[in-house]
Amino acid sequence: MILTKEQQALLDGEKGETMAKIVKTLVMYGEAFGAEKMVPITNEYGHTVISFGIGVMTPVYELYDRLLSDQAVSKQKFSADPRPLDKNVPSSFLQNIVFKFMYSQQEHYEEQLRKLGLLSENAYTCACYLPEVGNVPARGEILSWAESSAVVYANSVLGARCNRNSGIIELMGSIAGFVPAFGLLTDEGRKADWIVEIRTEKMPEAQILGSAIGMKVLDQVPYIKGLNKWIGSSLDDSACAYLKDFGAATASNGSVGLYHIENLTPEAVDHGEALIRENAPTYIIDDAELERVKNSYPCIWKDLSAKPKLCFMGCPHMTLKQLTDWTLRVEEALRAAGNKKVQIPTVFTSAPGVIEAFKGTEYFKRLEQTGIILSYICPLMYMNNPLSKKMPVITSSNKLRTYTSARFYADEEILTMITKGVQ
Repeated sequence: MILTKEQQALLDGEKGETMAKIVKTLVMYGEAFGAEKMVPITNEYGHTVISFGIGVMTPVYELYDRLLSDQAVSKQKFSADPRPLDKNVPSSFLQNIVFKFMYSQQEHYEEQLRKLGLLSENAYTCACYLPEVGNVPARGEILSWAESSAVVYANSVLGARCNRNSGIIELMGSIAGFVPAFGLLTDEGRKADWIVEIRTEKMPEAQILGSAIGMKVLDQVPYIKGLNKWIGSSLDDSACAYLKDFGAATASNGSVGLYHIENLTPEAVDHGEALIRENAPTYIIDDAELERVKNSYPCIWKDLSAKPKLCFMGCPHMTLKQLTDWTLRVEEALRAAGNKKVQIPTVFTSAPGVIEAFKGTEYFKRLEQTGIILSYICPLMYMNNPLSKKMPVITSSNKLRTYTSARFYADEEILTMITKGVQ
């Protein structure tokens, strides 16, 4: 790898052994993927995917202490993935004991994050790119992120450039101020390997469509035709909310880091089919294909007929528009069912900044009146509790469904279940 004089000096130990090791790690990472040079990180803020103080991560805490003692801290302020705990989310006495044991290092770890450069006390969300959070990269900016749902959104919807890094590599890039140039940082790496044609008779469920594409293309780049028929040709609040959930499913059910949507996402608007590689295969998605994908999802509940005890919505965190829209949908469905409160304990999760903005609207009190709990929690971290895994939890998040024992239902199914109950 060809390094600049400044980068070589860091590797040679100009700023100490710890910084030299950071640069050496980045060099080895880049060489593994054929990178020939480093490129500067250009966005204002970073992001860290590691936000949970789980007890078994002793090597991470020791590494961070070493970074702090040697003053090898991030050149950027950064946001972090969601906190793992919220006392407002329903949990049993025994679950709380396990949570306390699991996340025994949470306070210590958050103190480390503050010293390393945490953006603010409330900068904890997987959807750091939402306007209310304040970490929105501009088009073309180079990032060092790891959170898969944030990486795919930044690359695809915002037109920034970022590879799918690990949590430690992500932080080292922010500390060094540069990352190896390969993959999705390059023009060649951003070309489409697949053509996906949407031929549905109704608007495809974002989570299921993303799942289908992720499982088909894996870590490659799809160019999607026909979706703007359903979500429009403008990146408005509704389209961005749809793409947030769609992209998270492509990234968790596959390893997609970038997608292009004809007539909608920035690079597709500018370059059109010139983005597609020669002889790219085509994947056709109709209603039957989406139904097949949905029906293929396994359920690992011990009792498949168990009544749900909890519902999580918001993985990734919900947008302000989603909170408003779902408040209206729940109110209408409750009236139709003749109920005043949801019949299954339900948690909507969102970024602290979004929650604060939502509290300033008339819909916050209305959502409270339905009995729904609004939380900043990470549902994945809640479900990692062994006692939570045994609970019959439902969700419309493909990410949560993929990584936990939560059972997937489409949005309309979820709405019916939480407002009417399950007989």
